[in-house]
Amino acid sequence: MITLARGGQRATVSPTGAELKAWSVDGHELLWPGDAAWWSGSAPVLFPIVGWARDGMIRIDGVSRPMGVHGFAAASRFRQVAGDGAACTLELSADAGTSALYPFAFRLTVTHALTDTGLDTAVTVTNEGDRPMPYALGLHPGFCWPLSGDRRDGHAVVFAEPEEPSVPVIAPGGLFSDDRRSVPLDGRRLVLTDAVFAAEALCFLDARSTSWSLEAPDEARLTMALDGFPHLALWSKPGAPFVCLEAWTGHGDPVGFSGELRDKPSMRLLAPGAGATARMGLAFTPR
Repeated sequence: MITLARGGQRATVSPTGAELKAWSVDGHELLWPGDAAWWSGSAPVLFPIVGWARDGMIRIDGVSRPMGVHGFAAASRFRQVAGDGAACTLELSADAGTSALYPFAFRLTVTHALTDTGLDTAVTVTNEGDRPMPYALGLHPGFCWPLSGDRRDGHAVVFAEPEEPSVPVIAPGGLFSDDRRSVPLDGRRLVLTDAVFAAEALCFLDARSTSWSLEAPDEARLTMALDGFPHLALWSKPGAPFVCLEAWTGHGDPVGFSGELRDKPSMRLLAPGAGATARMGLAFTPR
């Protein structure tokens, strides 16, 4: 584990997945530590897909290849290439194992940095090959619910801009259908209840907001600001002591999709030699 510290902040990063495993501000633990009874993750990095592939397979150059939910980065061993006590940078590069699943020469670089205002994460995807590379990227942090105090009820997610009060219906296998279901969103505010999470994740595709907050009844607030992530998703399980505020560039396969990975909706295509960076900034305001 890699330990970061700055002022009253502490963070821990695992070389497996370059995953943030802990983040606290003045002793207040904010990140879900992971528990297999509910969800073993804390804040996985999602690459080279986000969500589920139909039948657990992707198609590249006419060949079907196995690909688990959210890709393989979260289970891969990264190497640390920089660090100064308050920040660290880790990299994952293509090898024989990744090429069997995803035959592209990529480099995935993740930097976690404690700042004066909170915690920043930057993720860069680089195409080191000689042909266009389709990819999707996501960040999947889970936060303690309750965020502050000892009550789960009364928490809400507040968007920076008004969002549509409906989301796609997630079909069996994690696939995105054309149907939609309503969510109890009142302008910018969505009160969190177990019922909200009874029917899979809430996926706000092409969201207007580039920031949103998790707010506790005592007015403690955790704010996430984003750059380069057009899709927002909320996920938890009924009764679980965590809630995930996720940021995505892509999403799961549509129902019935059987095409090439490059043709899947919302995939990005990176030119040879090019790189692209997306960022997340977290800030916590106590009550």
